[in-house]
Amino acid sequence: MNKVKEYIINAFNGFCMALADSVPGVSGGTIAFILGFYDQFINSLNNLMKGTKKERIDSLKYLLKLGIGWIIGMIMAVLFLTSVFEKHIYEISSLFIGFIIFAIPLIVKEEKDVLKNKYHNIIFLIIGIIIVSAITYFNPVASSGTNVNITNLNIGLCLYIFVAAMIAISAMILPGISGSTLLLIFGLYIPIISAIKEFLHFNLSYFPVLLIFGLGILTGIALIIKFIKIALEKYRSQTVYCIIGLMLGSIYAIVMGPTTLTIPKNYMTIDTFSILFFIIGGLLILGLELIKNKIHNKKTREL
Repeated sequence: MNKVKEYIINAFNGFCMALADSVPGVSGGTIAFILGFYDQFINSLNNLMKGTKKERIDSLKYLLKLGIGWIIGMIMAVLFLTSVFEKHIYEISSLFIGFIIFAIPLIVKEEKDVLKNKYHNIIFLIIGIIIVSAITYFNPVASSGTNVNITNLNIGLCLYIFVAAMIAISAMILPGISGSTLLLIFGLYIPIISAIKEFLHFNLSYFPVLLIFGLGILTGIALIIKFIKIALEKYRSQTVYCIIGLMLGSIYAIVMGPTTLTIPKNYMTIDTFSILFFIIGGLLILGLELIKNKIHNKKTREL
């Protein structure tokens, strides 16, 4: 029964990551950090590539559970939820802001030992805010609406898609920076989402594009994971401050998110902000925190 619960929780975590990854605003890495499994996620990816045989097997089992939830979430997002997000973008954005605002105190509490008395590292928090805010502010697609035509592949376009996928997946793994927002900047968000949707409807003409995009994702993961693992192990205080900054900066990205839709809408204002969905987002985070603590306490007792 415990294994079933663990499977469901891991799949649910992956599902939540996929929902975040599928829309501009907040990254799957942010959700992983909020829900408290970011370290396990990063270590599993690293062990899968460079661990011992046992570590690779354990990591593969964990990532498969996470991956099943992620795939289900992404398919639902592509086939159904993206239209819901566009129709109810202000409510969903309010929900995400509730996630972040309520999660940050929990993260500070969880990481208090590495944050306390190291307030000089607050500069990394400021850097995190600036990074996400700058990426959002200088997003050219929000104003131009330009998208890349991926129907006629050539060497240059293949290389462009490959590099964009590398950068986007790096952002999706890092808390705070939305990979979907970066794909918008590259003019590839709508084309790639459309390609996935067509492929799910058995239009195999988009397979080469998705293959190149997938290879870029795998390369990006291989390059970024080691960097993140070292940062968390050797410079955890600076990294956590930076992550909190990235999360705070992502609030601005979420507020501006409606301007990056297929049919752009006005950025969120106090009038379009939904206090109800903000509270729901906060309650979901508190509920997940309670579940996480119960599971942790149960595992501690079993040991």
